[in-house]
Amino acid sequence: MGKIKTASTSVDVKDFINEYADSEQKKADSFRLIELMQQWSGFEPKMWGPTIIGFGSYHYKYATGHEGDAPILGFSPRKAAFSLYVFSATEKSKNLLTDLGKFKMGKACIYVKKLSDINESALQQMCTESINYINEHYACACRMN
Repeated sequence: MGKIKTASTSVDVKDFINEYADSEQKKADSFRLIELMQQWSGFEPKMWGPTIIGFGSYHYKYATGHEGDAPILGFSPRKAAFSLYVFSATEKSKNLLTDLGKFKMGKACIYVKKLSDINESALQQMCTESINYINEHYACACRMN
């Protein structure tokens, strides 16, 4: 089995944002997302792979035998849009999407152009729901909170 690309790294998060974010708006939104996700999760930001900023961690194992660790919450300030890794496929999360604002849904993430396009309260509720879901279903560092 190949090496997992989203392993945590020791790269400095602030340095990454300052080098990677392609606009002042993207930098400002990145630092605001760090502030929010750190507050909501109770974990310090940490780099996962080359471009994901994650908070906390949990261990997953699929029926196929594939397993690994992933951040509980996370985002990446990609060029086209932010990728938000905050969604768990629960009924509550699905309902919260109607209040989230302007976004596109991917398989495992939510894409937003800028933070002002979305409802911060709905995002917070979605993050809390995701933390709760992960805590219920996986071996999770969030149990320590």
